[in-house]
Amino acid sequence: MSHGSLDDDAVESYREAGAVLVEAMNEAREMVEPGRTHLEVAEWTEDFIREQDAGLAFPVNISVDPEASHATPSRDDDTEFGEEMVCLDVGVHVDGYIADAAVTVDHTGTPELVEAAEMALEAAVDEAGPGVEVGVVGQAIEDVIRGYGYTPVLNLSGHGVERYDAHTGPTVPNRGVDRSVELEPGQAVAIEPFATDGRGKVGEGTEEEIFERQGSGSVRDRRARQALDEIEAFDDLPFAARWLEGDRVEMALRRLKQANAVKGYPVLKEADDALVSQAEHTLLVTDDGVEITTAGIHDFDG
Repeated sequence: MSHGSLDDDAVESYREAGAVLVEAMNEAREMVEPGRTHLEVAEWTEDFIREQDAGLAFPVNISVDPEASHATPSRDDDTEFGEEMVCLDVGVHVDGYIADAAVTVDHTGTPELVEAAEMALEAAVDEAGPGVEVGVVGQAIEDVIRGYGYTPVLNLSGHGVERYDAHTGPTVPNRGVDRSVELEPGQAVAIEPFATDGRGKVGEGTEEEIFERQGSGSVRDRRARQALDEIEAFDDLPFAARWLEGDRVEMALRRLKQANAVKGYPVLKEADDALVSQAEHTLLVTDDGVEITTAGIHDFDG
């Protein structure tokens, strides 16, 4: 099974990252239950990944009910899980090669919404392969979700994952599009259907706990400079505010944003305040099909 332009070391690193993610995810999802805190689950998962000598491709995302993405607890967050729909999105890297996957844990009594995203992912994986247009993959996702009576989140999409870059091309839409690029051997792609009982559009909320280094903006403030030194360790990948040491972190991040040295990722929420489910796998496109690097977290994986 040839992986196009990827060398053996890169393929092995993608696989290792996937294996660590699967182990972490299958433990973490069991912890998502009423009474436990978001922070407890996020920190346990992130610590587990680090203990496997792997890195975090981004902070653990814990998105609840209308939240679709970019939600992670703050350092003193004591929010407990309730009777909610919880999307758990985890990213792991080994030597920069990334695995990205998500599952939804339902405590709302709406299992069909979770199933819609899961089955859409299965259909997308079945469709994917070298020479297949991403719009065709998107059509498979849309058909399944609409078949359940729900709506795909139209302004979120899957994406490529390259070394030390968790969001690259190609974009994999969650709906059918007529003209689109073809998947190519050697690409690593994260496919992530989102299903909702709302209208299928997300917008930016006001909360922001995930940030990423950008540009070479300089700052004079001592605390902000100190934060910038810490941020260097994150390899230009997204990080959580709670990963930074000491006090006045919020002020430091605000200064860094003003200087265009970091950017923030606001929490994305469904416009109708509706429930959102998510399912995600990372695939390597091979010469004759796909290899799922994160297999073992979804029911259809075997």
